[in-house]
Formats: sequence, structure tokens, C-alpha cells
Amino acid sequence: MANTKTLRSGGEILVDALKIHGVDRVFCVPGESFLAAIDALGGADGAIRTIVTRHEAGATNMAEAYGKLTAKPGICFVTRGPGASHAAIGVHTAAQDSTPMILFIGQVGSHMRQREAWQEVDYPAMFGGMAKWVVEIDRPERIPEFVSRAFHVATSGRPGPVVVALPEDVLSAECETADADAYRRVAAHPGADDMARLAAMIGESARPLVLVGGGGWTTAACRDFAHFVEAFDLPVAAGFRRQDILDNHHPNYVGHAGLGPNPKLVARIRAADLIIAVGGRLGETTTNGYTLFELPRPAQRFVHVHADPLELGRIYQADLPINAGMPEFAAAAAALKPKGPTGWHTRTPWSDAVKAARADYEADQAPGPMPGRLDLGMVMLHLREVLPKDAILTNGAGNYAIWVHRFHRYGGFRTQLAPTSGAMGYGLPAAISAKLYDPAREVICFAGDGCFLMSAQELATACQYEAGVVVLVVNNNMYGSIRAHQEREYPGRVHATTLENPDFPALARAYGAFGEKVEETGTFPDALARARAFAAEHRKPALLELVIDPEAITPSTTLTALREAALKAGHG
Repeated sequence: MANTKTLRSGGEILVDALKIHGVDRVFCVPGESFLAAIDALGGADGAIRTIVTRHEAGATNMAEAYGKLTAKPGICFVTRGPGASHAAIGVHTAAQDSTPMILFIGQVGSHMRQREAWQEVDYPAMFGGMAKWVVEIDRPERIPEFVSRAFHVATSGRPGPVVVALPEDVLSAECETADADAYRRVAAHPGADDMARLAAMIGESARPLVLVGGGGWTTAACRDFAHFVEAFDLPVAAGFRRQDILDNHHPNYVGHAGLGPNPKLVARIRAADLIIAVGGRLGETTTNGYTLFELPRPAQRFVHVHADPLELGRIYQADLPINAGMPEFAAAAAALKPKGPTGWHTRTPWSDAVKAARADYEADQAPGPMPGRLDLGMVMLHLREVLPKDAILTNGAGNYAIWVHRFHRYGGFRTQLAPTSGAMGYGLPAAISAKLYDPAREVICFAGDGCFLMSAQELATACQYEAGVVVLVVNNNMYGSIRAHQEREYPGRVHATTLENPDFPALARAYGAFGEKVEETGTFPDALARARAFAAEHRKPALLELVIDPEAITPSTTLTALREAALKAGHG
């Protein structure tokens, strides 16, 4: 029942609204600008767990990862000015990754607005091009209204971030007001005619291929999507960092587009006569700089399914654009019946091509030789052998991630947490969020040496809240991704990409975590076993520093080879 008679502070009204909307945890760095909300969270009767992080970027990254894991808005609280600025990285990631998230920001008192008071920021101006909606609540009695709208906006259509500013006096003022009911996600459903046309287009094709990606997926949606794929025996490629929508062990999974794709898969995508793009925006990375398909009209017959009607026709013109949420589309697709002998247990005109594409994918997962004493390819093969299928792998940005995306086989929905925005520092906060959400599952964080030091302080958060994650820091003493681009464009002219690092294992131990250095391939299995055992027994993080040769810049080339090729091409 709506609360209409009790006198409550704005902070209490806000926290009551969060409980009504199903929030079970919030991530924050506390600030005096929202003390009334902190006080209300403290009195939330254990219904909402407050996770305090060591940096606002860590808080928003954890909230964003929670949104990915649950398809519900991740909730984050930060203070005004500097806190909001630090938190912007998570808002950007949630926007580009289509993740539901709500960022609550403390604001100066409303009586001081427009004076550039201490730490005052115009949040609609700051976040307006990044978030789906930005609002500043002006009166405590409107908190239920605005919070309800924030949840609806964050989850409906294409999911994304919402920013809500909370003036101090609005949170501390008392009033009587009615609570809103719990939000209900709003999504478009595909039309019957569109689905019938989709089935007909598949039946008319000879070389169909599905390219899956985007946000808004759920466990049920992934299950329905798999049924659709099986019924029509369709090959499925994943968009950039969307490799966990279809279990990579599935015989119809044929690899990923994005950074370091299999050239044979790229050739198959170009040669397809029907592309069914489900969920993804078809952004720069997935399409290799918008070169994978012709613009604006792809050469193939083209189906594009997306939750946001504004994305349909924005870049690529489709023969069949379908505006639908992923659960809604997947349920409708699972109900489609192939015309003729095209079921899962029978042959289709493209059955042999699916098997060949799968064989190419598996062959591409056999790593070749790598310079140096520690081979990341062999590290990935060992992880693939010993980790449970439901283990969650997280990473931020850097060349080290190419090994992870190429050689690991993700076991299904939300076994991958990685930012399509290419944000460094994401892996550790995301891993902590995942472990706190599902303590029974193993969580492995990959980070480069540069990437890790953008969020290393969150080891303290992991220790405080008993998040036993395993962190693998790949150390080549440089910003490897930028160095690779540097060698391509300015060969031999190295500047601003070299790093001098701390003793990573000692740093981990200083926080109370496990730390060990690994310098040879043969010593990795035992070191990993020790790290996993420590994390499980002590419920604290365990860090392994993997020291690799700087020459090993990708699984398929070296820095020297990049430099020589660039010089031969006349660069620099």
C-alpha cells in the first residue's frame, strides 16, 4: 500500500522507493551532500546492502556490472562535483554497453543553486549527452515520481544509465507523500508479420549468418535464442564483447567479430547472403570501423533487431528492421517453425557450412608460439581446462584482452563482463560486483599492468566484503594497446607508453590478499591452484602477476613485426 500519512525525510522517501523497486544493494563513496540518504540506508532493516568502494569509478563500474548480471538497474551513490566527475566513466560504459544503471548524485542545497557554490555542477549539462535522462529533484514530495521514472527509463527500450541529482535540502526536508508502485519494464514486441517474413527470408537463403550482441539480454532470452538457432541450424557470431549470449560450446557458435577476429569468420560474414543482426548497434568495433558491411545499404539481405527504434536505419538500412526487446524477440523467434526439413536434427542447405565454420573457430583457438618464457595462449588453455563452465571472466581494456576473447570459451549468459566502451580499470570492480552477487561462482579478473592500476585500490573493497576473486595482472611494463598503434603509425618512435610498475604481489599482500609472481608457463598451473585455494578458503582476493615479453603484443604478431611492416609501408 502507498505510504501517504507518515512524515518522512527525503532520504527516507528515497530509500523506501528503492526498496519498492526491488533494490537489494547500492554501491557508493559517501559524501556529506547525501548524508540523509546514507542515514536512511543505514536504517533499511537489512533490505539494502551498502557496498562502500575506494573510488567513485569503482562504484559506478560495480553498479554497471550488477546491471549486466541482473538486467536490473545497478544503483550507485556519489557526492557532488569531484565525486560525480569520477563516476562519469561508469555512466559512459553503461551508455555504450546498453546497461541499466541509476546514478544518484548529491547536490548543493537548492537555495544556493546557480552561484557556483562549493562543488556545484550543472548535471544535465554534464551528463546530458551520455545518459538517457538527467534530472534534479526539486521537492521531496516528488521523489517517488522521479525515482519511478528513472527506473522506467533505465530499463525500457534500449537499457542505459539515468542520473538523478539530489539537493541536500531536498533529502533532509520532511513531508508526507505517496509512494509509487514498483516499476514495470516497457519493451516493444515483434509483429507476427515481421516474424513470418524473417522465417521466409531464412528459408530463401543459402548462406545465412546471425550476428548477436547488444544489451537487454536475460537468461530466458538467451535460452529462447538458442532454441531459435537450433531449429534453423544457424551459425552464430558474437559482436564485440558479447560472447556469452550463446554458450561457446554450442555447435552453432562460430566465433566473435571485433578486435582480432578470425579472418575466415570475417570472410564468411562478407560472403553471407543473409545477415540477421540481433540486439547489437553494429558499432565501430564489431564492424571493423564500419567496413564489415557496405554503407548505407549492405550487399547482403539484412535483418536488424534492436530495442531502440532510433537505432534501426541509423547506420545500416535493413530489408527487415524489427523493433523489439531481446526477451520479446527471442521468445517469438523460439516459436518459429522452419518450413521444410530444416529442423535441428535434419540437414539444411547450409549445414556443412555451419560445421566448417565451427571447425575454423576451434582451429583458431589453438595458440601458436609466443615470445618469452610465459605463454599467455597456454595460460588460457589451462584456464579453459580447469575452470568450471559457469566461471565469470572480467576484463578492462588493453591488448592482453585479445588472448582472453580469442582463446576462452564462455559458458553462457553472464560469464563475460567486459566493457564494449573500451574502459580501462573495469575488470577488478566488475569482478568484485560479480562475486558479491553470486559468491558460489568462481570469478577471474584479467587486467593489464596499466589497466589494473586504475582500480587497484578496490582490492581493499574486495577484502572488506570478502569477495574472493582471482586477479591475473598481465605485466609487460607498457600501455600495450597504445604502443601497438604507435608502432603502426610512428614506428620506432616510442614516447609516453612505457610504464614503471610496483611489486604487484607485494601490493596485493599489503591489502591482505594473496600475491605471487609467475614468470614461466610451467609454473602457472600450480600458482593458479594456490590462488584459487586461497580465494576460496579466506574469501579474499588472490593476485597473480603474469610477466610477459613486451614483444608479445598480440597472439599473431610482435612489436618488431609491427614496426618492420610499418616501415616497409612508408609510415613514420
